[in-house]
Amino acid sequence: MFVAGPKLSEQRRRVVLDLLAQGINPMEVARRSGVSKSYIYRLHHSLGGVYRPVGTTYSDRYLDRDERYELARLQEAGVSLREIGRRMGRSASTISRELKRNRDPRAGAYQPERANAMAWQRQRRPKSSKLARCPVLRATVQKMLDKRYSPDEVAGRLRLLHPDNEAMQISHESIYQSLYVYPRGELTRELKASLRRGRTTRRRRGQTETRGKIPGLVSIHDRPEEVEDRLVPGHHEGDLIKGSAASNSAVGTIVERTTGYLTLLHLPHGYTADRVAGAVVDQMTALPDWFTKTLTWDRGTEMSKHTRITAQTGITVYFADPYHPWQRGTNENTNGLIREYLPKGTDLSVHTATDLATIAAELNDRPRKRLGYHTPSEMLASLILDDLNRVATTT
Repeated sequence: MFVAGPKLSEQRRRVVLDLLAQGINPMEVARRSGVSKSYIYRLHHSLGGVYRPVGTTYSDRYLDRDERYELARLQEAGVSLREIGRRMGRSASTISRELKRNRDPRAGAYQPERANAMAWQRQRRPKSSKLARCPVLRATVQKMLDKRYSPDEVAGRLRLLHPDNEAMQISHESIYQSLYVYPRGELTRELKASLRRGRTTRRRRGQTETRGKIPGLVSIHDRPEEVEDRLVPGHHEGDLIKGSAASNSAVGTIVERTTGYLTLLHLPHGYTADRVAGAVVDQMTALPDWFTKTLTWDRGTEMSKHTRITAQTGITVYFADPYHPWQRGTNENTNGLIREYLPKGTDLSVHTATDLATIAAELNDRPRKRLGYHTPSEMLASLILDDLNRVATTT
């Protein structure tokens, strides 16, 4: 029998929060705790999906949950306050204050779970956040989020741009809390729409390849070892993102592994193998030769003309194993970012080549954590400069 939300005790509520903090989904939490799923979902949304683990305290000065249970046990055994403090490594005055603050005023007893909940509520007292105290930082954060930077990228980019100015730095967690947890208005509600969104459940993946065969296929396992460590530029990963079934539209995506530099393929008339090969050749020949060495694709038949790409560009095409998207992780992650601009189920043929170039430029100007919060464009520009200096030195 499930327990209704309004009648839920603080102890049961704490059990629910502990389970949610462990990453257990609300339906499973409902089954384990015996609390109604509707209450759990209301609690989940009220906290913005951000849970404070039960053992967390703001300072070592405060007793934690385990210490409160030990205090209750020793007090029930008749141990003096001074001896309790000695055994727990606390001063007798700390023990005395804890009992006075958190003793049940009606029963007069010290209940550790209730005491821990009361202390947690007091520690959550309203405080002025860093964004509220610093209008310049707040405006900068809003501007970056509006450019579709993630909170982590915002935090990292600010550290990169203002290494010696702590007033212009903020953690990604503080940004998330300003958006979801504390309704103080530090960041506008509209900015939530700019945050990235992932699936709520993992998509099932089959184990049997149902697509057609690709002639002359070269497996990813034959790819040079230098590709794996991302130290040598020029190795790319590619794929198609498809539009609505009725439109039969798609856009090709190619990402360089070292820099994360993105190239989009305009395919306004469909994605047959000939059209995809032609688009790859056109885009990749515009890049420096040292930046176009290999291309790893999935086993979609749109890449069945890969030998034409190799013949015209010198790029060797390798194919990932069936249903192994993590073998092209850089491309998969980037496709998720592109979907912010090109949503699923829409007609992608309405986007012009100029539109795609604008999208690529914006993503290439977005800082990335693995690049030390530099942007793909900055990384490519640095490589080009190094190449020019090398040529100048040798001539």
